[in-house]
Amino acid sequence: MSSTKRLNRAYKNARKIAFDDKSKFVIFSDCHRGDNSFADDFANNRNIYFHALNYYYREGFEYCELGDGDELWENINFESIFEAHKNVYQLLRQFHLQNRLHMVWGNHDMVYRDQKYVEKHLSSYFEPIDGEDKSLFVGITYHEALVLQHKDTGQELFCTHGHQADWWNYNFWKVGRFLVRILWKPLQVVGIADPTSPAKNYKELIRIEKRIKKWILNNQLKLTIVGHTHRPRFPEPGQIPFFNDGSCVHPRSITGIEIVNGEISLIKWHISTKPDGTLQIVRVLLEGPEQLKAYHNL
Repeated sequence: MSSTKRLNRAYKNARKIAFDDKSKFVIFSDCHRGDNSFADDFANNRNIYFHALNYYYREGFEYCELGDGDELWENINFESIFEAHKNVYQLLRQFHLQNRLHMVWGNHDMVYRDQKYVEKHLSSYFEPIDGEDKSLFVGITYHEALVLQHKDTGQELFCTHGHQADWWNYNFWKVGRFLVRILWKPLQVVGIADPTSPAKNYKELIRIEKRIKKWILNNQLKLTIVGHTHRPRFPEPGQIPFFNDGSCVHPRSITGIEIVNGEISLIKWHISTKPDGTLQIVRVLLEGPEQLKAYHNL
């Protein structure tokens, strides 16, 4: 199956979410939450991420995570990841309880396309303090894609992980998972990168982006937001509307996309130093805001 057919299928089966100019969304991907070991890339940014997530929760945002939220190639099960980042999942649970959590699976958490797996591992967790199971993400469903559809204009924002344009990581993700667990995870400690990852393979990254842009051109310039390559992308109005939210495993920073007041922006959260030497986590606007209607092409 070609990348075009995979993207078409993802779009056809996407969960549709209605929104208007009063709606607020934050879109992150590629958190790669791990077990807090030396190979857990998320651990370096977990305080930044948790602070940002708290901000979006307080401000009434809906949270969209476009795949690779949990690192289930390096780690065998969700339980070890949950224990390492329990505060994050408890906050995500609050989004879920208010129907403000929208989850997409990527190649590193592709097991979540199996609803039985999700129900078995994410519905509850064991609390050793009380010695009993407690509810977590009861009734949650992961999707291959989301389509945010504007109530007034009908404009659609197609949101998916983006590995549909990556032949190896979509079709042979189990082989990739095996290689990462057995070979590349141990080699990370000495600085050898996984060559199958488009985030660390520039030529493959460019090829993936070209395939997605081609799909956009063949689908009436539909505004598309992806992750997977970890490279933030924010086009100007009039260019191909191909957006990438980046990742949450950049060195000392995380990037994402906000949709507020009918506008779209690329943002970064990072640690900054005050004049007195103390540290603070700050939000920086990288690109935008631009009116969504500037990219509208029915």
